[in-house]
Amino acid sequence: MSEQQVEKSSFISSGRFRLLAGVVLLGLIGAGAWWWLTQGRESTDDAQVDAHVIPIASRIGGVVLRVPVNDNQVADAGTVLVEIDPRDYRVAVDKARAELADAEANAIAAQSNVPITSTTATSNVGAAQGSVDQARSAADAAARDVDVARARLVAAQSRLRETEANATRSARDVERLRGLLAKDEVSQQQFDAAVAAADAQKAATDTARAQIVEAEAGIRMAESRQSMAGAGEQQARAALQGAQTAPEQVTAMRARASSAQARVEQSKATLAQAELNLEYAVVKAPTRGIVSKKSVTAGQVVQPGQPLLAIVPTEDVWITANFKETQLQYMRPGQRVAIDVDALGGKTFTGHVDSIAAATGARFSLLPPENATGNFVKVVQRIPVKIMLEAGQDPERLLRPGMSVTPTVYTK
Repeated sequence: MSEQQVEKSSFISSGRFRLLAGVVLLGLIGAGAWWWLTQGRESTDDAQVDAHVIPIASRIGGVVLRVPVNDNQVADAGTVLVEIDPRDYRVAVDKARAELADAEANAIAAQSNVPITSTTATSNVGAAQGSVDQARSAADAAARDVDVARARLVAAQSRLRETEANATRSARDVERLRGLLAKDEVSQQQFDAAVAAADAQKAATDTARAQIVEAEAGIRMAESRQSMAGAGEQQARAALQGAQTAPEQVTAMRARASSAQARVEQSKATLAQAELNLEYAVVKAPTRGIVSKKSVTAGQVVQPGQPLLAIVPTEDVWITANFKETQLQYMRPGQRVAIDVDALGGKTFTGHVDSIAAATGARFSLLPPENATGNFVKVVQRIPVKIMLEAGQDPERLLRPGMSVTPTVYTK
């Protein structure tokens, strides 16, 4: 080999070495730059846009008259979404109002009866007590009349015995004088006087007997009056006992008044519920959002609690990012986040870490894993992190729930 060829081969080897050294140096510089750029950052592609999805359901049953919104339509708060036939509920409101008016009238009547009953009961007690006193006086007077009549009977019986004795004696005198008159031992005048005296005694005896009969009749009449007075007193006492239940009557009347007032409150509640049901016949949007998942049409019969559609408020969205547990060592709420949205051609949004979930996603799943059987395989768990967008990041409301994003958290 010539000297020129040796020099050429040496030059080529030296150039290859320089090239290889340059490549290695560029690789080291690139690795250093990558390490420097990625240090203090945590990123994941297991993330999506999240938002509240508000299901709208019917609170009453009925026939749907009108559905003035369509799928994917923007609806402001208070926009009518569904109208249900309200006629049955108007009838229920009218009925509830009539029942309330009737209950209020009954309550007013019951309340007004309380003082009337109290006054009447007090008056009845006084009248019944006066009747008892009057009946007792009448009974005492009748008892005294009975005693007087019995005393008259005793006196009449005494007079009868006296007149009978005098009549017997006068009759004997007449018989004795009759024999003496026949012998002319006494004068006719004496005999006539004896006969007249006997007749007078006999008449006195008849009078005494009549007085006894009269006294016995007086006793019977007095005893009858006494019996009637006793019955009247018992009746008056019974009336007094009935009148003395005045406190219980007033209490019962007050209880009826309270019951009537309670029925008024019950009727008011029924009316309020009927008015609410009438309001529920018009279903309105609770907040501004996009109408989605509409499953109701005009003419359809719906039941209480039946889902009709959903409202998705796009003004309040956030990012739910599922980071590996090994990425959370330095992650804290408030750290800056850069968010790349796949659907928007990599457009970047800024936000901050709002909070870190209290448990892993597996723990919140329908069937959390059981590791107590012994067949345990360690798997790196993921923990949801809530990321909030900074204000004014999405004025056109381009972010929709479910979109895939790639957030990068600046931990340092």
